[in-house]
Amino acid sequence: MRDTVYMRLMTDDIPLADLRPRLVAAMLPHVPFDGWSETALAAAAHDTGIDPDIAALALPDVATMLTVWTSNANAVMAEAMAGAHNLKVRERIRMALVTRLEQGDREVTRRALNLLAQPQHAALSARLLWQAADAMWRAAGDTATDYNHYTKRLILSGVYSATLLHWTQDDSEDFAATRAFIDRRIDGVMRFEKAKAKLTGITGKLPDPARFLGRLRYPAV
Repeated sequence: MRDTVYMRLMTDDIPLADLRPRLVAAMLPHVPFDGWSETALAAAAHDTGIDPDIAALALPDVATMLTVWTSNANAVMAEAMAGAHNLKVRERIRMALVTRLEQGDREVTRRALNLLAQPQHAALSARLLWQAADAMWRAAGDTATDYNHYTKRLILSGVYSATLLHWTQDDSEDFAATRAFIDRRIDGVMRFEKAKAKLTGITGKLPDPARFLGRLRYPAV
């Protein structure tokens, strides 16, 4: 069966890399009702006119679906941030967080968070969260490659994960409560950055954490 699908795929000359984002985008209207599932994928294949066997080959499991979904969201956020480099750093980070939220559907996100909270998806959850934080910092113009590269992403990962949970339960108009939540968390980050700068001399005497943090930059699934 799989060989047949591969042959049909080669005959139609359809790159899987191009199919994945199309299929995930087509899945989103179905995810609130069917979850991140084969049912939602089959509906997406029907909507896009893509052979269901090829769709199943392109998105064989939940991990692939959520990885593509996150990559799509990161790309949209980066495009929206393209002209924001004249803003202050805190304003750029705030814009990145708000943009990431505004492009999403809350029920789609809830479904994803419920899956990522399961023990078997712990590594996937960490990887996708790291990728989102990295994409936001890069879109904000960060080019750090030293210790700051890791600390910035670890801190923003915590802010973003907390913000996601807050947003999925926010019933305020225009998500005003979530925006206020973001502002408070960014204030905390800025205070931490100032405190960290004062401790530079002390941290220089500590053991080099690069070996450990290197695993966090590209965590394994």
